[in-house]
Amino acid sequence: MVDHKTCEKLKPSLMTTNPVTEEISISSFRIEKLVSATNIDWQHPLLEIFRPQPLTTQFKPSKLYLVPSRFDDEFDPDFAPEPTSARDLPELGVWTERFAHSIVEIWAGRRSPRQVESLCHHRIFSDLVRQAGTQKEIGHLRKIHIQEPLDGICEATITIRFEDRLRVMLVRFEGIDKRWLCTALNLL
Repeated sequence: MVDHKTCEKLKPSLMTTNPVTEEISISSFRIEKLVSATNIDWQHPLLEIFRPQPLTTQFKPSKLYLVPSRFDDEFDPDFAPEPTSARDLPELGVWTERFAHSIVEIWAGRRSPRQVESLCHHRIFSDLVRQAGTQKEIGHLRKIHIQEPLDGICEATITIRFEDRLRVMLVRFEGIDKRWLCTALNLL
């Protein structure tokens, strides 16, 4: 049995108020990733279900376009017009210039409206047939301003000179069924 004097002698050596610390050298440790070129780390069948999946974020361009103009036409849902992105359609500058030149020739009576029938909505085409031959001469295209308010929609303002008079043609194209379709045509 330990007496009281012996306990007091041992007490300072056993109990201390100073924290006991051990210095650990970090330089002696090496951290390695458990990744191999052949993915050997995950070969076990049970580990396969815990294999981390790579984070793949695919960028999808936003599709923002209007519902195609229907002019109160009834369509079966399977055969309704499908909007098309401008990336999948012909370049607008050349397209608009050729279309405007054809329309000016139709208004002058030098070209048949049937040549642009597939490029126009049937109501726009019927108005164009009525206006064919109403101008005395072929107008000369001066300036073409094109705007794309939404993907697959083109609104163009075309300045045309008829003798001493300047007029403006307003055209709207919509990308429908993989082609540009004229859905509005006005001469101011």
